[in-house]
Amino acid sequence: MSPREASSRSAKARAREGGAGKGSETPKRAAVPSGSRDEAGDALRRTRLANERTYLAWWRTGLASFAVGLAAGKLVPELSHGPAWPFELVGTAFGVVGIALIAYAWLRQKQVEEAIARGGYAALDARVSLIFAAAGVILGLGTILVILVESG
Repeated sequence: MSPREASSRSAKARAREGGAGKGSETPKRAAVPSGSRDEAGDALRRTRLANERTYLAWWRTGLASFAVGLAAGKLVPELSHGPAWPFELVGTAFGVVGIALIAYAWLRQKQVEEAIARGGYAALDARVSLIFAAAGVILGLGTILVILVESG
């Protein structure tokens, strides 16, 4: 038996025994009889936690937009020798998008929570998705344009 096969068999044995040793892919689980679990309650909790994670992801994206706006609007003009206003304009636009993302995060989280309470589903509004996609494309193109115009 090769060392690789021995290691693989050892990891499989630990996984069967419930061990979480190196290379184990199976996490330990509490021994709870399947009939005693509140599966509907567990699903509801998982769904609400997923909604919370999504809310926080919207926030992270908004905060990242603020960081890009700060870098573009304040840092880059200090490092470049050209006029500052194009970078400030792009930075401000990123800041506005960040505000919109965080504001929509709150609204979206409430919509999804209400749908969960009703036992329904709240689809993402296609118009909102289009607006954020368009804002991203316009900001990307504006950033490229400012970089090309100011570099040469």
